Amino acid sequence: MKELLDKIDLSIILTYVDKYGIALLTAIAVLVLGFWVVKLITKAVKKALTKSNIDPSLRGFLVSLISWSLKALVVITALGQLGVKTTSFVAIIGAAGLAVGLALQGSLANFAGGALILLFKPFRVGDLIEAQGAIGVVKEIQIFVTKIITPDSKEVIIPNGALSNGNITNFSSTGKLRVDLTVGISYGDDIEKAKTVGYIIS
Repeated sequence: MKELLDKIDLSIILTYVDKYGIALLTAIAVLVLGFWVVKLITKAVKKALTKSNIDPSLRGFLVSLISWSLKALVVITALGQLGVKTTSFVAIIGAAGLAVGLALQGSLANFAGGALILLFKPFRVGDLIEAQGAIGVVKEIQIFVTKIITPDSKEVIIPNGALSNGNITNFSSTGKLRVDLTVGISYGDDIEKAKTVGYIIS
């Protein structure tokens, strides 16, 4: 053991310590501080989502996604402090993000549509609307879909992406609904009386 220590040049050790010691300590500090900040952010996001009406399963997925994404960013930053080129990591993450985005483009469009509906409020729960070939009362506005109940008590689920990009007729927005009816009258009836009755009904 003593012979092995004698063979090791102390100057080489000092050189490596001087060259990588500060970087290693910085990387460790970035990891510790970064994971602590990620924990705080995750708790804040979880608390905010808990107060909202988001489905619990979707809530857990979003919290997990945000947590792991931030942790990956912290690890990449720490590796950068050690001198590791992070360009390749960023490229890989970008490619993976693009692949996931293309695979889930329909879901992302529905998510964006739901956000637009909640932001601009073209209709609310309880409104009578006509959209995407269906007419009914809005039962629930979710992140990805909107549920309406038709006059014959059927539940229609409309993707928010198509709903936000299509025409929407809101029959409840003005508080009044006009109904036009065509009523026939025979030649032997009193036309003037019919007009009077029709005027009173209108």
